[in-house]
Amino acid sequence: MTDLEIRDVPEDALDGMIDFSGLVFHQRIRERDLERWRWLMRRAERIGAWSGGVRAGQLAALPMRLAVPGGTVDCSAITAVGVLPTHRRRGVLSAMIERMHADATAAGRPLAVLWASEGAIYGRYGFGLADRAAELEVDTSRPLDLRTEPDPRPLRLVDPAEAPAVLGPIHEAALSRRPGGLVRDGEWWSRNVLPEEELSDERLTEPRVVVHPEGYAIYRTGHGTVRLEDLVAADARVEAALWRYLAGIDLTSRIKAPSRPVDDLLPHMAADPDQVRVTGEYGALWLRLVDVPAALRARSWASGDAFVLDVADARIPGNHGRWRLTTGPAPGCAPTADPPDLSLDVADLGAVYLGGARLSTLVRIGAVTEHTPGAAARLDAALAVPLAPYTNDDF
Repeated sequence: MTDLEIRDVPEDALDGMIDFSGLVFHQRIRERDLERWRWLMRRAERIGAWSGGVRAGQLAALPMRLAVPGGTVDCSAITAVGVLPTHRRRGVLSAMIERMHADATAAGRPLAVLWASEGAIYGRYGFGLADRAAELEVDTSRPLDLRTEPDPRPLRLVDPAEAPAVLGPIHEAALSRRPGGLVRDGEWWSRNVLPEEELSDERLTEPRVVVHPEGYAIYRTGHGTVRLEDLVAADARVEAALWRYLAGIDLTSRIKAPSRPVDDLLPHMAADPDQVRVTGEYGALWLRLVDVPAALRARSWASGDAFVLDVADARIPGNHGRWRLTTGPAPGCAPTADPPDLSLDVADLGAVYLGGARLSTLVRIGAVTEHTPGAAARLDAALAVPLAPYTNDDF
């Protein structure tokens, strides 16, 4: 498209972005939803694409920090992406993502992440599916007996207005144990995690918050159901205490948990496995290495080793080529001309970056080429994390 212009969207044009999202995602944006949308767009770096005076596309990038093995890393959390149906396949999305990459690089953010409405789109742009989530349903019409002895320390209910200050340190501690989550500031807690009204089901109550000294659960209730929105626990006994509380709430007969880690303990804790059903599993966060060497140096590694990676990146030339990766307590990543141990696309590097996918599996399906026998298994060992990556922040 020869007349395509990419430029920033000013703050006085937020409602236009919101209307555009409603159009491309086939949503009716209700008046009560507008303030949350405006707040989210104000926080974002806003990119628009114009052609012939018409807004052809848009993309918003939230500057956030993502939990990775060993710490947190600056990232661009991408949202509100769309292209007019009349302007598809004309390079609009490619131009906006190229601009996003440039902005992230200038800001020193080596990662970009998103929730994909259509996964097939973003693999072409170097994003790999980095973690998955599970849906659980618990029958609480009878007592939920657990094989794990619940932690006996008392629980307390906290007013949602006071919850960010109470839950923040617990959440921060959880980020150090499990990669994939986002660092939350007070505004993110109050507006995105604890909004008074559940946007997807107005029949549910305002959020309830129950706190343990080393854990918490956020839930809503309605039509005989406890809807679990977030549960964090330092260990299995704390988790058991929170699940026992949720299962014992009066006038309810089931718990629905639409988002839990794929290695959630409850299906194994339940004395009667038939009470806990895994009703689904789905792809969650997609991750893109905007700066390959910086991203690989930023995470910790489970073992010390050295590899030459031949990385293919069709969209960011600075990533394309061979890199000597040194894992261990002082990780390094630098260009090299040495023969590769593994050849892979940057999207597959994004898929394994948090430890949620295995390189050896990608070798088996032919997506990654192993030149040095055993290299994939060795790198899998270095990438390994004790808990499966998990993301429970919508954006």
